[in-house]
Amino acid sequence: MSHPTFDRRTVLSAAAAAGFAAALDEASAAPGPKPNILWLVSEDNNPFIGAYGDKLAHTPTIDALAKKGVLYRKAYSNAPVCAPSRFAIITGAYPESAAPANQMRAIAKIPRGWQATPQFLRRVGYYCTNNEKTDYNCEIDPAQAWDESSAEAHWRKRPAGAPFFAVFNHMVTHESRLFQPQEGRVKPQDVVLPSYLPDTPAIRQDVATYYNVMEIMDGQLATRLAELEADGVADDTIVFYYSDNGGTLPTSKRYCHEQGLRCGLVVYVPEKWAHLAPGKPGTVVESPVTHIDLPPTVLAIAGVPQPPQMAGRPLFASKAAKPQAYAFGMRNRMDEVYDFVRTVSDGRFRYIRNYLPHLPQGRYGAFQWQAKGYQSLETELLAGRLTPVQRRFFEPRPYEELYDVEADPDQVNNLAGEAGSRAKLAELRRALDAHMIAVNDNGFIPEGSPLEGYEASRAPGAYPLKRVMALAEAAGQRDVSNLPAFVKGLSDPNEVIRYWSAQGIIILGPQGAGAAEALEARLAAEPSPQVRVALAEALSQGRPEAGVEVLTRLLDTEPSSKVKLQALNALTNLGPAAKPALPLIERLRDTSRHTYVKSRSTYLALKLSGKYQPTTKVFDMAWFRLTEAER
Repeated sequence: MSHPTFDRRTVLSAAAAAGFAAALDEASAAPGPKPNILWLVSEDNNPFIGAYGDKLAHTPTIDALAKKGVLYRKAYSNAPVCAPSRFAIITGAYPESAAPANQMRAIAKIPRGWQATPQFLRRVGYYCTNNEKTDYNCEIDPAQAWDESSAEAHWRKRPAGAPFFAVFNHMVTHESRLFQPQEGRVKPQDVVLPSYLPDTPAIRQDVATYYNVMEIMDGQLATRLAELEADGVADDTIVFYYSDNGGTLPTSKRYCHEQGLRCGLVVYVPEKWAHLAPGKPGTVVESPVTHIDLPPTVLAIAGVPQPPQMAGRPLFASKAAKPQAYAFGMRNRMDEVYDFVRTVSDGRFRYIRNYLPHLPQGRYGAFQWQAKGYQSLETELLAGRLTPVQRRFFEPRPYEELYDVEADPDQVNNLAGEAGSRAKLAELRRALDAHMIAVNDNGFIPEGSPLEGYEASRAPGAYPLKRVMALAEAAGQRDVSNLPAFVKGLSDPNEVIRYWSAQGIIILGPQGAGAAEALEARLAAEPSPQVRVALAEALSQGRPEAGVEVLTRLLDTEPSSKVKLQALNALTNLGPAAKPALPLIERLRDTSRHTYVKSRSTYLALKLSGKYQPTTKVFDMAWFRLTEAER
């Protein structure tokens, strides 16, 4: 593995905490000046950037920064969407290690003693500001993390002589900017489309808009850098530019391919602090890095010891800075849609593991479908005009995918079944397994289970991860010979084993119909509502009326919005067989105040009543309110 591992049972032990506290006190007392640190963050970008070789891009500010700084060619977010990605950045921990941080917009309860990245810097005298987005997916209070977190936050408010750590989030490139065309230098006829997208006017316009908002963002960065010069602090400020996750074009954001995870990352270190720099001006780093490495990097710059909670490695400014071997990424619930994907890249080859291979990637999401490109992509599907490569987005997936992203940048040639790729497949398979064990990947735990969380999932005997991984792998093979093992697992004392035994039957589809009697027996005794959802969906393979009846009852009686959303996802997966639940789904559509429950029930009601069209508006920004209790 590329990242340092640690004993998860003792990571927050008294001895470790005391040792770190002593080192932090020593760093606080260390004399001498410290450099300023500026993070310029853009929303939702692949490197559509001139310095990365994109000839359509007009990004002179980032290009100039790369020319005098260091460009990381293979930089990745740890999740292909903002909230889990930003959890990694603010805590330095993998989101999948502390469920539900791995889910989109959730509240992960982090262990006592964990602090946000800027809090460690404040301990050694830094003035820390955030302008303005948070989306941390956990209970970190921005008021405690930052000296100021607001639309007015700026280093200019710091006390005289204090070094600063300032973060500016640039929203002009957020995916919502695709919802209205942005005219500019790049025209729809100028763009080159990847083979996995059809050539339609709407998709061409989305790509052109993407380039044009990137140019606007680049100009905003120029304004911020000019402020450094005007304030006379440019020579004392280390500047980072990066995107919080990959791009927003169809099949990008939310998905575990290159276009969902790959980001730009450029670092400039002024001459005064050249001894800290990762390389000479114009250096290009080819080894893979991820956002999990950003927190320990800024701490290293400031001379702060790395706290035990941080799983990454400094990119520079520390003896611990070494080239990485692998970059890890993940996907679980994205908005209202449940999924489970894990991935690893060595910079050239990307390995993807789909734990729910019976479901397509391309399932309707109300927010992303506001983009005309997504509407156009589904319209082309329904009209029968997509090529086989383009249709894959809407089709069941293989359990394993392997791509040579240098030879095949569109990732359309899956090498997982080819003899010549066996060694690389085995290598990346082992790397991903080792990583999942090392971080105690919580992704197998159904959302809302009491087993979720960094500490709860590590309680002795609570979460038998290796057993669960073996069971989930058997489920992913879609082999009916595993059905007896799944039926046996339905009676296991551990709820995650029961849940994945039910998932194994679901993934088998009609081949799992023979388990109906065992499923009904288990439903009569099952205490976990999340497991009951999975059991009911599995029962629907052989007895759809009975399964839908159970899901409808859960939808009606369970108070948890998470369970309601899981039941709605199960009913969506069942298609027309879910129609008996339509009256209750319509009632939820009209009464629910939970964003994701409302958007999923609205979509499902349209589908079951035959009124859905790809251009139908389902999402309303007025719904976009999730209280902590609802999350």
